[in-house]
Amino acid sequence: MNLGPVGLAFVLTVLLIVGIPGGGQLKPLGWWPTLILSMLAGSAYKAAGGPFGIVPDFVGTLIKTAQGVLPGVTLPALAFGLAIFILYKKLTTRQVGILGIVFWYVAAGAGGSWSYISDSMANLAVNLS
Repeated sequence: MNLGPVGLAFVLTVLLIVGIPGGGQLKPLGWWPTLILSMLAGSAYKAAGGPFGIVPDFVGTLIKTAQGVLPGVTLPALAFGLAIFILYKKLTTRQVGILGIVFWYVAAGAGGSWSYISDSMANLAVNLS
């Protein structure tokens, strides 16, 4: 079965939309599965392009806005800040899903260990599709 990048982006989007609130035969997605799936979705969105390109463009705008408000703040600093926020703030799984996508883009541009994590997520997403 070959989903391709667009198919994977679509499937992960559906899974996050219906899996976070749950209510069906399966239990709702937990915190960690939501975070990992949202990072995979972010990777799939970037690879899929087209209509899914809206998400990377929007996150890129958020990053530029943050750097405009705090001149000199680097992508590694933003990645650490987001990681701390995600791990320490009490968040709903829906919020974790959204922040996981944003975190993936920041981590991808941060370099170093963050880049290693995002590259691993991207490779996993490619292998799944």
